[in-house]
Amino acid sequence: MPLGLGRRKKASPLMEEDDVGERTALGVSQAGGVSGGSLSPQAPGLPPPAPALRPRLVFHAQLAHGSPTGRIEGFSNVKELYAKIAEAFNIPVGDVMFCTLNTHRLDMDKLLGGQIGLEDFIFAHIRGQKKELEVYKSEESLGLTITDNGAGYSFIKRIKEGSIIHRMQLINVGDMIESINGKNLIGSRHFEVARALKELPRGRTFNMKLCEPRKAFDNWFLTPLTSCILSLLAVQVSVIEEKAIQKVDDLLESYMGIRDSELAGTMVELGIDKHNPDDFSQALDRTLGDFAFPDEFVFDVWGAIGDAKAGRY
Repeated sequence: MPLGLGRRKKASPLMEEDDVGERTALGVSQAGGVSGGSLSPQAPGLPPPAPALRPRLVFHAQLAHGSPTGRIEGFSNVKELYAKIAEAFNIPVGDVMFCTLNTHRLDMDKLLGGQIGLEDFIFAHIRGQKKELEVYKSEESLGLTITDNGAGYSFIKRIKEGSIIHRMQLINVGDMIESINGKNLIGSRHFEVARALKELPRGRTFNMKLCEPRKAFDNWFLTPLTSCILSLLAVQVSVIEEKAIQKVDDLLESYMGIRDSELAGTMVELGIDKHNPDDFSQALDRTLGDFAFPDEFVFDVWGAIGDAKAGRY
């Protein structure tokens, strides 16, 4: 799947339980950029510039469950992008399931698909816990929309509310479908997986093997009590983060004339567990150093996060 420059294109569904996953071109959109896959504008009829003269496109990436920021460059298609991500974070390339742009969350509207902008931040979702389930197909439609990553993995993009799958709490958006009734589906396209699900006979049970994206707590051993405590803490932390993000977003508007809740969220995540402003400043430099935030702004952001943590909303 080649990568180039161009506008985003929305693909239409191919069948009831299917959504286009691989795009024919992954473009890089920027003011002054051109469509059709080239990396720099050129006059009609002229040969492309020599490789040494072409601009080097550098992107920043993190693992969605948490990691330092890596620099990704030198790729021309999706498979090469995944290989570069694996190289940057020293993980097997087969662990990369899919990527989202500008959010670490499982937001299927932010999937890296047909286009990528030069200022987009890449979050790579990698293999996490495997699971195996028995599903009773009581209706013709399971309520799934399947997409693929362009490199052999098909996963769940949407689950219809009230559907068979929606009623099964262990199956979630982002889960990769590894096999159905023992048939290995790694390397299959999304429409092949959707067809296999559609052709399953109604009124029978079938087996699904899935793999979910890795989460921040995947390596923890959770007892029921620990899980309950973590859930309560997560609710508390989410309220603190929400208030802190609002404050930081206001500071971004005041200092830089922009509002960017995703950027504010990243800054809050970097500062929420820091115990002093120096550690926070260093974390900002490592992750968001390209923004060159002024010291006064960094200090005010640290104060806003501290106010939220102390309950001073």
